[in-house]
Amino acid sequence: MPVQEFFDELFVDSARLLRSALKFGIGFLVVYVVGRVVVRPAVERVLALRKIEPTLERALQKVVGLAVVLLAVVVGLAFAGFTRFLSASATIVAAVTLAVGIAAQDLIGNLVSGVFIVGDNRFNIGDWIEWDDRAGTIDDIGFRTTQIRTADNGIVTVPNSELTSTAVTNTVLADRRRLTYSVEIGYGDDIEAASEILHDCADERSAVLADPAPEIRLTNLGDSGIELTAIFWISDPDETDILELRSEYGRDVKERFDAAGVELSPPSQHDLSGRVQVDDASSEYGR
Repeated sequence: MPVQEFFDELFVDSARLLRSALKFGIGFLVVYVVGRVVVRPAVERVLALRKIEPTLERALQKVVGLAVVLLAVVVGLAFAGFTRFLSASATIVAAVTLAVGIAAQDLIGNLVSGVFIVGDNRFNIGDWIEWDDRAGTIDDIGFRTTQIRTADNGIVTVPNSELTSTAVTNTVLADRRRLTYSVEIGYGDDIEAASEILHDCADERSAVLADPAPEIRLTNLGDSGIELTAIFWISDPDETDILELRSEYGRDVKERFDAAGVELSPPSQHDLSGRVQVDDASSEYGR
């Protein structure tokens, strides 16, 4: 093939490819812009009017966004004249689906788990959950992962399959939550006076429910002191409020204990004594 003819064909093919890419870009942008500017806001307004639960609302918004992108891609391919690509044989489609399924089992598992999480009313954005010695507030539920905000304001990205395959405790699903606070006093201190202080410090707080009333129980006789546990309930629990309440309660108890002459026992200590003897092994082995 002459060099000139080769470059002519290359130029024609390049121009055809450029025109197809330009058509694809135009078709994609038109559908995408309409979807983002018109369709998605309209769907969000409908969801807001129906007052759908925030977790389901955000999931539906993501589905609409993904649908807009996929539709834009299909329209762009059709506008560019790639009809053969859109009408691929069932065999090719099945082969590609099988290959993707094998290569992305974890991804598909997380996607399916995400659907179950969104549909489960025990998982809601803003809930405080505990799982596998970890805890935090659900910040967002995605197609593949769930974003958890920890107490120190860090973000943990958890695969959805992990949350659906392990025991998860939702501490705010109920309308109230029980809190406990334990202290240890000396054996020579007045148990009744200490119990009264623990009760009053809880009873005087507006966040603590009057029914059921706060309780004080003797829960352990330790090596160095007597353990008393305050038990009280709060409504509409929020983890930030709980941490603040526990801090204020502990500070108030300490101040009243000091005023009443009740001493908090230090942690128990154990003294170890003995002697270590090292024998000369040279006599045993003839050295």
